[in-house]
Amino acid sequence: MKTPLLVTTTLAATLATGMSFADDDCPDAVADWQPREVLRQQLEAKGWQVRRIKIDDGCYEVKGLDQDGNRVEAEYAPTSLRLRKLEIEYDDEEYEDSDDDDDDDDDDDREATKRRPETRTAPNNGIVRGKPSVRIE
Repeated sequence: MKTPLLVTTTLAATLATGMSFADDDCPDAVADWQPREVLRQQLEAKGWQVRRIKIDDGCYEVKGLDQDGNRVEAEYAPTSLRLRKLEIEYDDEEYEDSDDDDDDDDDDDREATKRRPETRTAPNNGIVRGKPSVRIE
């Protein structure tokens, strides 16, 4: 009888502890929030195309396109509509074809250096002496 009570008590304590750590990024009172439509109008006035506004961790999360046509994901405080975080994904060809990118362009001339069939013989430097002999007994 003590074991189920102990398990239940431990489980309840664990869940209560987990809930206390799951706090919101924007702890504003819901009664003070501004409507999503106000945020949508502000962003559209800046030239954004708003695709979606949802609530995530107590903040407004906006997905859409900015005035230059780049994909954006932004996070706003719901009471002040202050920008908290902004992520921009550039789709412009100027950024994709730039020579200033960080990747190594070592494979540019790969077609010119195709592997040729091995026709060379083993080097005669003392490491390999002729053909290895195999004897089956």
